[in-house]
Amino acid sequence: MMTFVLAACSGGESTSSNSSGEEENSSESDVKQEVTITAKSEIASMDPSLITDTVSFQWAGETLEGLFRLDKDGNLSPGIAKDSSVSEDGLTWTFNLREDAKWANGDPVTAHDFVYSWQRAVDPATGSEYGPYFLGGVVKNATAISEGEMDPSELGAVAVDDHTLEVHLEKPVPYFKNMTVFITFMPLNQDYVEKHGDKFGTEAKFTLANGPFKMTEWNHGEGWTLVKNESYWDADAVKLQKLEGKVIKEISTGVNLYQSGQIDQAELNAEFVDQYSTSEDFRVAEQPYLYFFKFNQANEVLANVDARKAISLAIDRQALVDVILNDGSIVAEGYVPSNFVNKPDTDKGFREVQGSLVESNEAKAKEHWAKALEALGKEEVTLEILGDDTGTSQNAMAYYKDQLETKLEGLTIELVQVPFKERVRRGQESEFEILAATWGPDYVDPNTYLNMYLTDGQNNNMNFSSEEYDALIAKANGEYAQQPQKRFETFLEAERLLLEEYAAVAPIYQDAKAMLFRPSIKNVFATATGPEFEFKWAYVEE
Repeated sequence: MMTFVLAACSGGESTSSNSSGEEENSSESDVKQEVTITAKSEIASMDPSLITDTVSFQWAGETLEGLFRLDKDGNLSPGIAKDSSVSEDGLTWTFNLREDAKWANGDPVTAHDFVYSWQRAVDPATGSEYGPYFLGGVVKNATAISEGEMDPSELGAVAVDDHTLEVHLEKPVPYFKNMTVFITFMPLNQDYVEKHGDKFGTEAKFTLANGPFKMTEWNHGEGWTLVKNESYWDADAVKLQKLEGKVIKEISTGVNLYQSGQIDQAELNAEFVDQYSTSEDFRVAEQPYLYFFKFNQANEVLANVDARKAISLAIDRQALVDVILNDGSIVAEGYVPSNFVNKPDTDKGFREVQGSLVESNEAKAKEHWAKALEALGKEEVTLEILGDDTGTSQNAMAYYKDQLETKLEGLTIELVQVPFKERVRRGQESEFEILAATWGPDYVDPNTYLNMYLTDGQNNNMNFSSEEYDALIAKANGEYAQQPQKRFETFLEAERLLLEEYAAVAPIYQDAKAMLFRPSIKNVFATATGPEFEFKWAYVEE
């Protein structure tokens, strides 16, 4: 049985055979180079400055290309940048861009496109969530610009000429080069964006590609179509002629469509895994995506650390992944996932070095819950858990409710299940008590997880604050920015504080996707950041 394996910095394998992910297709055939896959929700936006969700990452990521692109091993492969260099003090990066890169309308892709995109992302008028978050404190003046204190033109990104991009950082950022594959750092054609204004990225006809594929059709709520972008600089490497997405929320619907030949990939849940696990079509894609509880400490009960610890301890995670999910997902042992990032100069992963910080223990859960109720002066408590309305999520949410109400006396759980896009919005606006949240890495570094909980951080959204925690993250990214070993140790300390001392969040499980996938489709691999699956080098074998 062949398996998708995460392409992260710890290595991994896939169906592809060379560093770019390209496998020789030795013979020409008449087979249609067309693939149709599923999406759990509608694309929220195709505007890279506004994208925050995984569905949009996937599809915009196939139409756009930044300075680099991840290959099957999680390494940076050439994108619009041919090469790069960094100054000795780590503050200035220079990227030399290829001269044959074009937009789908024939315009050249230049350094000015990157400068414009990044300026737009931090301009308060754009309303980007990730622009200030990613560039702030990283690219010079980004924070001041996002707070309206400086003009976007003063951002530390300069087009020296059409094919030379110079980036000035606020401080040395050891993972900056890897950050540039994230969707917010994609270039934008200024003339095109400004021509379409608020319509940009809202319909297929208002998108412009510089990547392997371009969008030609978008039926909102139903699906969309991408076709090969013949203007792409590396078009010879792109074999697929068409890549389609269909919005399918119910697992059973996806399985039926797959069996009838209408789609080429369908996710599975526990109900179907055992049925198909021996099929040649069965695949498991391991991913560094964490599923966890966010506790909004604006809530009186959840402001109590014993209540938070009790809720985390009460969940039997092993039964959840073995019985309820049954899709290859594994129990979360911490906030930084397994098989994601290694200790510098070793082959030991973060989780292996740290060990497990997460426990399921009913006796301890009852003990902490009793302390919480006594401190609160309550005998009965009602809490809401907010989550997605998809089939898999509904099963997990029902399990959470049963576990918590059964083990924590006096607790009533009310489930609030909404479409994915709405759940993301409510999470961003702190409109929840307990949020059944997910987080995937934006770049391969522990910071992508651990900097979320800085006081007033843009992805905190749960009224958590700790001066001690803030200081550790600041030290890791400041004083120790160019001292990898000390930086790593500081992140270990920060994670222990977050989970053991504060129980600020409760890691539940690490995702894997069990699915049906046509064996004839080759060279598709999972990536650590950006699109969940990379299709640039994919092809259909006869």
